Amino acid sequence: MTLIAAAQFLASLLNGMALVGLLFYGLNAYVMIALHWRTSRGRHAVPAPPDVFVWPPVTVQLPLYNERYVARRLLQAAANLDYPWDRLEIQVLDDSTDDTQGIVAEMVQRLQARGVDIVHIHRVERTGFKAGALAAGLEKARGEFVAIFDADFVPPSDFLRRTIPYFAESHVGVVQTRWGHLNQDFSLLTRAQSLGIDGHFGVEQTARCGGHLLLNFNGTAGIWRRSAIEDAGGWAHDTLTEDLDLSYRAQLRQWQILYVPEIVCPAELPVVISGFKSQQRRWAKGSIQTAVKLLPRVLSSGLSLWTKYQAFVHLTYYMIHPLMLVVVLLSIPAFAVGGLVPSKTALALKCIVFALASVGPACMLIYAQLVLPARRWHHALWLPSLLVLGVGVAWSTSLAVLSAFWSRDLHFVRTPKFGIGPGGGQWRGRRYASSRPWGGLAELGLGLYCAWTAWVLGEQGHYGVLPFMLLYTTGFLTVGALTVAQAMPGVRGAVLLLLALLGGVAAPRAALAGDETGTQSLARDVSRNEPAHFSLRVHPGI
Repeated sequence: MTLIAAAQFLASLLNGMALVGLLFYGLNAYVMIALHWRTSRGRHAVPAPPDVFVWPPVTVQLPLYNERYVARRLLQAAANLDYPWDRLEIQVLDDSTDDTQGIVAEMVQRLQARGVDIVHIHRVERTGFKAGALAAGLEKARGEFVAIFDADFVPPSDFLRRTIPYFAESHVGVVQTRWGHLNQDFSLLTRAQSLGIDGHFGVEQTARCGGHLLLNFNGTAGIWRRSAIEDAGGWAHDTLTEDLDLSYRAQLRQWQILYVPEIVCPAELPVVISGFKSQQRRWAKGSIQTAVKLLPRVLSSGLSLWTKYQAFVHLTYYMIHPLMLVVVLLSIPAFAVGGLVPSKTALALKCIVFALASVGPACMLIYAQLVLPARRWHHALWLPSLLVLGVGVAWSTSLAVLSAFWSRDLHFVRTPKFGIGPGGGQWRGRRYASSRPWGGLAELGLGLYCAWTAWVLGEQGHYGVLPFMLLYTTGFLTVGALTVAQAMPGVRGAVLLLLALLGGVAAPRAALAGDETGTQSLARDVSRNEPAHFSLRVHPGI
């Protein structure tokens, strides 16, 4: 009996420590809101950048890897950039192994015939993945500045004319713009993602830039001063987030990253849950790899203690996912096993801590919808779906976080795009869609475990914990079910029934259908549905 009591005490201790860790990250959301409010007060209009009389040479880099559905769209948008033709070159950095290579070659020939200065650089071996492609292109680039756009982005024609003037200040090494959304209304999944992205770009990036904290180039929709890249040591491929890595190295060399939220560059959001999960895994593992690599340099630098603290939070934010798993997995051992019965005060305290940790990010997301231009407050009604999504990917993201500590594997899993824009589109029956349903079995198992945990805790009278356990149950079951359903169309009906039991079938139907009909159905039904939040992290780059 003593051994059981000791084990329960240890489980309760670890559970409490995980809750404190969640609170540590959750409270920083309130800090970002306060910092954004303080640095944005009195800013009624964006000051016009200084006039530029001599436009510098610019190289636009378009890294591609198997992007048959969006390659033409990207190249056409790059060719439409309004900039002096004799000072603009476009590099298509194509590492494709499928028919994307032929599509790009044909498109490049057409644009060259129109007088566009564009080159097609194809690598047989993908050494260094995206970082390697960018570095290889930089060796041949003529530009003094380098703009980068990933395959899912569509830069506006005035992008360069609006960003280049900000480099009048010699210490500005990067200008990052805000990500927009081409297919926000496609499904509940894309709506949830758009809310998370808006929170990052609407509040966090603005707050970090205005507060003179370390922030990051997001991998795309931005422009670098070439000398800043070279001074920081160039593109490195020893992490999966080469953008975050180079951003921190450049800032440690006194280069400034300037975030300009008024310039919006729209992109296509992932429409399949497997693509979203792989994206989050890549960002999570890359962030922790960068933290392991650069945090010692940051902490030993001459930066202020506050800046170092915020850099630590920024680089290690994805730790919230394993912390969430610890809370879930140890709830039964901590509260419902053995002879020790946690006091009501201890339980209430833990519930308060969990609530504070959860409400912080939610407040930041709602605040973002209020401060972003052309946004509407009712988008905050999507919060429940983002909450479910953020919790549901905790398992796969936790594995990525933990693997960053013991594995040097740098396998790059791309996020599939299908050319879906404001006019709709479809992904079913197309290449790149996942066909591995077993990717959702772990989440389904965790969802059933959480349901059992909720039942046991309810029987024990621990009612304050039930809302959180029910949230985890819904999150894991939803993400697991979507993973299976989108990979196996034959089980679609059973999954829809499961999601209907979890609450509301109209939006899940659109998310599963993934076609124009589903998009229109969701647009009609969204006013009757709720959605969106929490631990979804829009990191570093894409």
